[in-house]
Amino acid sequence: MRKPACVLLLTAVEQRLIGLLNLGQGIVKKIDGKALAVSLVSKDPDAGYGRGAGGKQLGYKLHVIWGDGPMPLAWDLSPMNVSEKRVARWLIEGLAGGGYLLADTEYDANPLYDAAQAEGFQLVAKKRKGKGLGHQRHSPSRLRSIELLGTAFGAALYRQRTAIETSFGTLVTFGGGLASLPAWVRRFHRVRHWVQAKLLIAGTRSLAKNPQLLVA
Repeated sequence: MRKPACVLLLTAVEQRLIGLLNLGQGIVKKIDGKALAVSLVSKDPDAGYGRGAGGKQLGYKLHVIWGDGPMPLAWDLSPMNVSEKRVARWLIEGLAGGGYLLADTEYDANPLYDAAQAEGFQLVAKKRKGKGLGHQRHSPSRLRSIELLGTAFGAALYRQRTAIETSFGTLVTFGGGLASLPAWVRRFHRVRHWVQAKLLIAGTRSLAKNPQLLVA
């Protein structure tokens, strides 16, 4: 699986599925992360400590941008101690098409608003509690997000962000889905291949069950 030919094949299959499922069609995208924890006594040298479900965990984090469909439009993996903002910036820079990018308060950062705007997207994230605007320079896109969330349209738009929880749920609730990391899946390269395989299974499964999803 570590051979370059295998990596290229998996990536080619993933890109083909993204095209067949037309995952980038809608103008509303969602960005979020999912913790993939290992045991706190694991000897995995690539895992990191970070915030996960229910508190501090050891492991990895799956970062995704979701469009429409059964698998992410874009994703990356990192040790859990790597900043979500850092990975988000890289993911955003690969987006195309323009539209709205919905996120939680973790992504409320001026550089991310600027990065999204550069790709034709309006990042919409709730302002972190207790954080005023102060006297620092703010991205015009961040100020637009604050203004937008104060409107009925913005509130209705932002409610679509919860769909990412359903998307993550769909990934884990079928046999062979993205459940907890098995004990034998350790080290960064193995975790990444395992995650990618699960995403490909999800996409292929949806095509088999819903052939109407295929782009005409």
